[in-house]
Amino acid sequence: MSNLTTLPDEGTRSAEEASPSWLREGVGRGIRGVRQRREADPIYQASLVEAARLYQRAVHGNRRALLDFEEAMTTSDFSLLFADILDRQVLGAYQDWPSTWQMYARRGTVRDFRTVKRFALDGASATLDEVPERGEYPEAAVVPSEYEYKVTKRGRRLDWTWEMRVNDDLDSFRELPLILGRAGRMTEDKFVTQLYASASGPNSTFFSAGHANIVTGNPVLSVDALEDAMTTLAAQRDTDGNPIFIDKMNLVVPPALEVVANNILNAIQIDAASGGGDGTGNNQLRVNNWLARRITPVVNPWLPIVSATANGNTSWYLIGQTMAGRPAMEVGFLRGHEMPEVFVKAPDSLRVGGGIGPVEDGDFETDAIRHKVRHVLGGVLMDYKMAVASNGSGA
Repeated sequence: MSNLTTLPDEGTRSAEEASPSWLREGVGRGIRGVRQRREADPIYQASLVEAARLYQRAVHGNRRALLDFEEAMTTSDFSLLFADILDRQVLGAYQDWPSTWQMYARRGTVRDFRTVKRFALDGASATLDEVPERGEYPEAAVVPSEYEYKVTKRGRRLDWTWEMRVNDDLDSFRELPLILGRAGRMTEDKFVTQLYASASGPNSTFFSAGHANIVTGNPVLSVDALEDAMTTLAAQRDTDGNPIFIDKMNLVVPPALEVVANNILNAIQIDAASGGGDGTGNNQLRVNNWLARRITPVVNPWLPIVSATANGNTSWYLIGQTMAGRPAMEVGFLRGHEMPEVFVKAPDSLRVGGGIGPVEDGDFETDAIRHKVRHVLGGVLMDYKMAVASNGSGA
């Protein structure tokens, strides 16, 4: 590899140092003792530093570094260096982004793959009319809202060979179920995001002028914009004209707005000109940050991916928490299969001496080892009166 400081060739080392076992030393077992014997080798340490820098650039999205990293992993010297960097930890064990959709979407279960219906009843909750003596009680109508969705099956299969398992000195074979399970969880997060976000920002069918749940002017995220969003939510009415009480809300933002959202909601005090001041300090109010008691920030890393065409890094959403009784959306799972399920193909070979071969030996024909993950889910947007959004474009 051209941009990696290589270990000295055998012509520049002593006979003991030039032995091929020097490079293979530590492969397949703990390397702490090997590393201690090499700490005094400045050439090895320089190579180790450069390898670590290359790995860091690759992890942070440098495409050139990623290509160099993949090429370097085919060389014995870099593999050894990389093992030192990771201390024999498997990449799949690194923590990924936590799942947050449960904070603003209702979780449901369905019995089968057929379309299910969800009903929401509105009406008949207006203030009561006065009834005169011997007068007839007025009748009120209940207005049902109907929503439909069905769950679908999703999955993936991974094939290993017996040779790969034997050569697996990082023990990543044991991480396969965990990796596949994480794929199922990320599928949930992306699916939910695609319900309320589109390629260009907020879902225009759900968030629209007709639904009165677009923040006027699509402002960038700020204290004033949050005030406008809360005012927009508070202006929603049920079919009887009653106000809809939403006590707790979630502010869903992309990673690019995480700092802004947390600065707003974690501020101790807010200078408010809306109490009669002109915003320049004259008659301006300084209040405790009551927004923090009502709003919880939620960072959704899928927003810039789903809204990749436009506004992925500027759109923000204020969604009422599901405890309000009028969920903005529901995500359903097949009953009895609510979590990602990971399977391994049973062995189909017998040893000559008797007994079924272990899974790690693979199948009879090809020594292949097969894992799969299955996850069943679906969902639908429901009450638009529980959410407002801005694409952050300022227009």
